[in-house]
Amino acid sequence: MSKLSLAKLADLEQLLPDIAHQYYRLALVAGPTGSGKTPLLKELCRRQDIPYLNVNLALSQRLLDLTSKERPLRVRRLLDDVIGEQARDVIVLDNIELLFDPALHQDPLVCLQALSRNKTLIVAWSTSLPTWGMAGVGAVLTYAEPGHPEYRRYERPEVIVIALP
Repeated sequence: MSKLSLAKLADLEQLLPDIAHQYYRLALVAGPTGSGKTPLLKELCRRQDIPYLNVNLALSQRLLDLTSKERPLRVRRLLDDVIGEQARDVIVLDNIELLFDPALHQDPLVCLQALSRNKTLIVAWSTSLPTWGMAGVGAVLTYAEPGHPEYRRYERPEVIVIALP
């Protein structure tokens, strides 16, 4: 891991106890594709013995047997079930792209906030806008590019963000 990645990992490890006392027990590790989110989160999981979940894989397996009309109604509950199956109180979620699928009619940030009321969630979030500082609650959070069907923009969201370059 690079020095920058190790510094971000140290930031995240220091924030973990504070995150557990927030209303939304949620932190996003945000950065563009290829910025090192997954290696950083896997190292966090290794060091802290935290479960690592590939949301796309776990959720898509559970959605397979549902009709296209049932999926939007059940997606949050199914993800809650997957998270609830983890014995630990802190869980890392990676590969969350499925939550942004327009066919599922979800607000991914609202979904993650709701799910973080019971367990601390550390989530990889792909963004192209470097609008955050070292860590904290900030100005703008985006997902995808403007004009893309999965594009989301959140003004001053109630969430802790660790930004990667």
